[in-house]
Amino acid sequence: MSSRERRSGVTAPPDYLPWSHKPAPVVVKRDLLPAVSVLSTISLFGFAVGWLWSRLAPGQLVQVVEDGGLAPLRTESYHRFDDLVLFLLLGLAAGVVTGVAVWLLRERRGPVMMVAAVLGSGLAAWLAAQTGVSWAEARFVVVGAPALGDVVTLAPRLESGWGIVAWPLGTAFAYGVAAAWNGRDDLGRRLG
Repeated sequence: MSSRERRSGVTAPPDYLPWSHKPAPVVVKRDLLPAVSVLSTISLFGFAVGWLWSRLAPGQLVQVVEDGGLAPLRTESYHRFDDLVLFLLLGLAAGVVTGVAVWLLRERRGPVMMVAAVLGSGLAAWLAAQTGVSWAEARFVVVGAPALGDVVTLAPRLESGWGIVAWPLGTAFAYGVAAAWNGRDDLGRRLG
């Protein structure tokens, strides 16, 4: 205990408390260019996930009724839900893989890289939704005008925009769990 602490009656907190030492600095300038590279690379994987979804998502069988309307066959309307859930699961899995892969970039760990990974995942999910629906429509083309009573297959579609949230959420979760599990102030970056 120093003489100043004895006079004021205040003691320094023990070293094992989190607020007893200065946190590691956040490096922004040095991580900015690699973060842009990570963001753009992750976004390109949206094309792969969109293509995979367009191949796995089931089409919906519908029957042509009077006035050219379409009526889904029995239990076929469940495929609307299947399309969205499949997209969510693919996005969540891709997000966890993305978060782990970005965490393994040891020299660049930190909040800048996490924000870049989450933004890249959001862009990738949006690209996957746009291209996946387009590729699915090309896969289930209706040739000619169907007649009354014909059964045709509609292309899978995403009826909710909430599917885009799964990929960035999975990325943030995986990266956050890895950072919390690490327990080091510098996240093991070896900045020294």
